[in-house]
Amino acid sequence: MGESSASAEQALKLVESGHCAEALPSLKKATPHLTDQDLKLKARLATLKCAMTMDRRADAMDVLQALGREFPKDADALYMSTHALSDLATRVAEDLARNAPNSYQAHELNAEALELQGRWDEAAKEYQGILQRNPDLPGIHFRIARLLLSKPNPGPDMAANAKKELDQELKINPNNPPAEYILGELARQSQDWDQAVEHFSRAAKLDPSFGDAFLGMGTSLVAARKFADAIPPLESAVKLQPANPGAHYNLAMAYSRAGRKLDAGREFAIHRQLTGGGQNQSQVNQPPAPAEPANAPSPEAPPQ
Repeated sequence: MGESSASAEQALKLVESGHCAEALPSLKKATPHLTDQDLKLKARLATLKCAMTMDRRADAMDVLQALGREFPKDADALYMSTHALSDLATRVAEDLARNAPNSYQAHELNAEALELQGRWDEAAKEYQGILQRNPDLPGIHFRIARLLLSKPNPGPDMAANAKKELDQELKINPNNPPAEYILGELARQSQDWDQAVEHFSRAAKLDPSFGDAFLGMGTSLVAARKFADAIPPLESAVKLQPANPGAHYNLAMAYSRAGRKLDAGREFAIHRQLTGGGQNQSQVNQPPAPAEPANAPSPEAPPQ
């Protein structure tokens, strides 16, 4: 057994007996040099356990990155990484609540937690309180609109109120692709195709990687029977979302109605391949979930 292996084995015994403080330096030194992959995985997981136990966050992040590189498909690595990342997020949130309890960031984090719990009215109250103290803060009107659209059993004024919040958001931050996108969806659901295309187009211009915006623009143009105009955005949508059956189906429809039968046949074939031969058209034009603010990851693709 090599020196690194012997050192790692000894460190693992220390971890098992609860002596993380003594084990961690040896684990950090020896583990990168291990060639036995089983031993290396045990050492990485033990390092993560000790780093979390001792609240050594930098060490925890280092070993999480190493686990992602070296054992990206290992169930134990993925399981422990999930818990460690969750615990790290909780600890940072506690730091925020302890060190800046009256900051808008603390209130926003609390509002997000209330949303996840389905406590819509309490979350809305938090967001409104933030706006009272910070009326020009980007993102909050967007979150209120998202909350309104997410609530079960929405009232008859839900869409109008959400639109009002999104319009206000764009006055504060005109460069918010998801806000433009949701306005497009609201217009599309009202069959206001021109407004839908306008908002989807703005979202796509602001974020050229926003596949759903191109898809929304294309499907709205198809619905407005502007088939030739629908082709370019739908072509962009399938390039950005090659595994999205709805994008291929709508592009096929646009090609077909524009007289491009060969291209239509190719896209229909791709759609059949992606859906196992079925054409559940009721799902083709369904809207994606409400998007996040502009500094968040792009929203999910439409449900298939």
